[in-house]
Amino acid sequence: MTIPLKNRMLYGLLYSVSLLPLWALYGLSDFVSFVVYRIIGYRRNIVLSNLVIAFPEKSGAERSKIAKAFYTNLTDSMLESIKLISAGDSFLNKMFVFDPHVFEVLSGTTKNIQIHGLHNFNWEIVNLGVSREMSLPFLGVYQPIINPFFEELFKKIRSRYGTVLIPANDFKHNFLPHQDKRYAIALVADQNPGNPAKAWWVNFFGKPAPFVMGPEKAARTRDNVVVFCNFYKLRRGVYTFDAEKITDDPASMQPGELTLRYIKYLEARIRERPDNYLWSHRRWKHPYKPEYAELALEKLNL
Repeated sequence: MTIPLKNRMLYGLLYSVSLLPLWALYGLSDFVSFVVYRIIGYRRNIVLSNLVIAFPEKSGAERSKIAKAFYTNLTDSMLESIKLISAGDSFLNKMFVFDPHVFEVLSGTTKNIQIHGLHNFNWEIVNLGVSREMSLPFLGVYQPIINPFFEELFKKIRSRYGTVLIPANDFKHNFLPHQDKRYAIALVADQNPGNPAKAWWVNFFGKPAPFVMGPEKAARTRDNVVVFCNFYKLRRGVYTFDAEKITDDPASMQPGELTLRYIKYLEARIRERPDNYLWSHRRWKHPYKPEYAELALEKLNL
């Protein structure tokens, strides 16, 4: 198949940028962050309104400081991801600090591992760092990128160490070849549901928000070991990953309990490092309706 000239040119440009040293990329990130936040105002209203909901106790100046740091983390993540086009193992060794012991222990069991992550930075580096250490086949559920060029580019980057990518919009079909095999599966479990009428509803930072039922349902029906994970920046250019085993018997938990524990975990991790979360993600875009009351987790007496 012939690759369009514009795609070849764009790849050449991105590859050239990826060859720049990190200090140059971070200098570029500072500039891009300023333009995106201060001049273009990319999703600035969404970011600031999200921060008002999450941190009403903070002053406007404090929330603006978080927003500014968020945009720097966002552009850092973008340029670090471009760096991955040409970067080798030695780059990842410097960028990612990870103790795989928790997965070594779990891999010795007969159960599959289900990892509940969140929209923290930099998930691209964390995926590579974890997948190359994982002894089990590593499945990553993701939202496809609309642009075909970038979809193919990031599929190539994300699968470098064997991550099997499963599009969330066609999960059932793409998961079939793996369902009867051993695996570890990573889910970004704070995605907005496509249908809020078929979601768990809970107060998230004090405001009702829907959360997908799929992760809990899969854990209970497949009897997976459930691990919550948090990843974050230790300093510019260095990321780490924390993992906490929640249960190896999810079916013994009450319906909704696992999701509620995840939401509490999510909120606590965000409070620790508020600028590390993807605030341009519209967590509260679906309005709560009275008919959702029976799906409200906090009314289930958990």
